[in-house]
Amino acid sequence: MPIPRRSFLKSVAASVFPAAALPELIAQASPSPSFAPAELHPVGSGQDRYGEKHTLGYSAMSFKVGTAETGGNMFVIEHANLAPNGGPGFHMHLSQEEYFYVLEGEVAFQVGDKQIHLKPGESILGPRLVPHCFAATQPSRMLIAFTPAGKMEQFFRDTQVNPKLLMDAEFNSKYGMKLVGPNPFWKS
Repeated sequence: MPIPRRSFLKSVAASVFPAAALPELIAQASPSPSFAPAELHPVGSGQDRYGEKHTLGYSAMSFKVGTAETGGNMFVIEHANLAPNGGPGFHMHLSQEEYFYVLEGEVAFQVGDKQIHLKPGESILGPRLVPHCFAATQPSRMLIAFTPAGKMEQFFRDTQVNPKLLMDAEFNSKYGMKLVGPNPFWKS
């Protein structure tokens, strides 16, 4: 069942508002009115929520909002040092929307059959069941929010151990995704 647009926008807004507003915004977006984080956990610039280091080879990733913190409603990551010619294969999520917000640089996106280049302050939504991918055209940094969180946090943990799994269709399906093909922005 798709998440209502208003709930999705409230979830994403929580990822870009000051930490002081986070509990109220998450509580408004949550389908369970009794859920609220136990305490605030500000995450500094360039820092990971858990103090860990993550990479997929084409960027350094920081987990900003963990799945458990939102009762599974949202997962937010930051891609820093996003290298040109990197990015995921052309894929779609069966149960999540994926929201992209460019912080620095320039990133090319394909969503469905449309391609667009975004610069700092610009964003785009990859709706569930619509194939999408991205690749930086210059060193870049961006935030990505998944809502609901699904298995995305575990997907990034598992692919970090073996990045070749990123292009394995059977592996992707275990995490609620369908791999459609290679990234059209990859240069050989």
